[in-house]
Amino acid sequence: MDVLYRHGGGNEQTNKIEKPIMNTLEIKGDWNITKGKLKQKWASLTDNDLEYIVGKQDELCGRIQKRTGENLESIQKAVEEACAATPSCCA
Repeated sequence: MDVLYRHGGGNEQTNKIEKPIMNTLEIKGDWNITKGKLKQKWASLTDNDLEYIVGKQDELCGRIQKRTGENLESIQKAVEEACAATPSCCA
């Protein structure tokens, strides 16, 4: 499992405690929560519509717009609101 670690300052030999910041499962779980919120708003969306790659939010919004016919501004607002609750998945 991939885990990001934060190293404490000071002498690394005496300070060996590492705290996991966020692991892959937590990020995937957060994205699943976000997908669920978007599916609640637009029931016609599929998992393929909601495939998200970091940095490709415009592409995600375009897919939602194509599927739902809703205007881009309202889609961007809804995606931002859904991501705000779980920021680790949409960074």
